[in-house]
Amino acid sequence: MKEKLRQLLEECMENGSENDLNALAYLLEGVQEKIKQKRDTFIGSLLHMERKIENNSYEITIPLHPVLNNNLNIIHGGITATLLDSVMGSAVYDHLPLGSSAVTNQLNIHYIAPGIGDSIRCRAEIIHKGSKTVVVSGEAYRSDGKKIAHATATFFIIPVQES
Repeated sequence: MKEKLRQLLEECMENGSENDLNALAYLLEGVQEKIKQKRDTFIGSLLHMERKIENNSYEITIPLHPVLNNNLNIIHGGITATLLDSVMGSAVYDHLPLGSSAVTNQLNIHYIAPGIGDSIRCRAEIIHKGSKTVVVSGEAYRSDGKKIAHATATFFIIPVQES
């Protein structure tokens, strides 16, 4: 695997444009952060997520980078959806009974404005907590403070599976 990776990196460095190399550096820095922090998943590190939890207020902020853009040069809607799902899931996770986890059952997003600027900040709050489901509201803002999306989600509470 290491030899294959060296070959891929060499080929990318040799043939890639400055934009390609910038994207590669961004992604590799994310993988490096995942390794340093010994995290279980890649998504938070790849997106360079900064998490903030205060008094039942949940926020995730990411820096914007061209690797996250669609062909209109704005953040891809799927990235915004991932951020909203992540921050809303974090809010749910913090309120689960011991021995439980949660999975997204339904996610509804209203895109309001283009995701541009230096960063995107998402926040979430729990609307309803039942014994089997949790309903959460989330909002995404760009660095100038303009709201770019509003979301609601329902999460199923499930027992943790032992591995």
